[in-house]
Amino acid sequence: MSLRIVYLYSGAGETNVQRLEALKRLGHSVESIAWKPLMSSHAKAELFHRETGGVFFARRYDQAVWEQIKGRDFDILWVDHGEFTSPWLLRRVRDKGMKSVLFNVDDGFGWRDRLLWTTFKRAIKEYDLVAVRRQPNVGEALARGARDAMFVWRPADEIAHRRRDFTEEELAPYRSDVLFLGTWMKGRGAFLNELIRLGVPLTIVGGRWNKAPEFEDLKPYVRSGHTKSDDEYAKWVQAAKICIGLLSHGNRDLHTGRSIEVPMLGTVLCAERTTEHLELYCEGVEAVFWDDAAECAQKCKELLADPGRLAAMADAGLRRVYENKTLNEPILAKILDRALHGDTSAAKR
Repeated sequence: MSLRIVYLYSGAGETNVQRLEALKRLGHSVESIAWKPLMSSHAKAELFHRETGGVFFARRYDQAVWEQIKGRDFDILWVDHGEFTSPWLLRRVRDKGMKSVLFNVDDGFGWRDRLLWTTFKRAIKEYDLVAVRRQPNVGEALARGARDAMFVWRPADEIAHRRRDFTEEELAPYRSDVLFLGTWMKGRGAFLNELIRLGVPLTIVGGRWNKAPEFEDLKPYVRSGHTKSDDEYAKWVQAAKICIGLLSHGNRDLHTGRSIEVPMLGTVLCAERTTEHLELYCEGVEAVFWDDAAECAQKCKELLADPGRLAAMADAGLRRVYENKTLNEPILAKILDRALHGDTSAAKR
């Protein structure tokens, strides 16, 4: 069944674009409306609106959305993240007979982002379905009046994260033994510095590492900033033998996008041991996990010393991703089915 979907998102350059394209691949007619073009291009404008929870920008954006859709027929309003979508728009959408879906990969009920999610929280009760990737968020959404809420895995994308047939010449500039690809956050510098002290041949790729208190020690190991394209991201991951998976504890992570994307690109995931990681992969066969830097370093050294096991684990992890169906198309299809037909399981709450 082909649906007519209005897709609200930030704009180019983020995983929400991958989800937009996945909805199209599922055969739906999708019209996207981004908020970034409607916001001042001044560098501080987005920061201001995020720090004030969208309360000054949401109405402007929502009015622009409403003007584009009010006289037309659509089945679904799909809101990605939802920091600038207000109850005002959602009520009008419902009056048109449309279903509304919120898909949020961040922790909109947590404490890390301060006021960012103010508008998001006010609007929760107006959505027909809220899809989140943290188990506690399901109960938190329902407690705020959500009509329905469901947990989904943070999906990798069938196109952006597929394993490519790069040549050795293409991969050579990106080669590493152990890679951490990610932005600096509090605590990450100390952990990676400890891996280096323990003899792990580490490469760091990502933004804001100059902010790390340990930057002078880490600087020789930082090779690049933010990746600028899906292909560049894929080259860094595929050219690594092992990728370290770190969580944002302030965001209550038990798995992240890297947890799926790294094995899908055919590289071994070495991540923090959590209940969700253990549900996703067979430890020691499809991925390796650790509780602290010492165990992480030990696992990395053991794998680097055993190329046969390393290759077998990479292959097993890739197969498991497809078995788990932790990919955009099946997960987004499941969300749409739930939005249209409700929860068909025995117990909803």
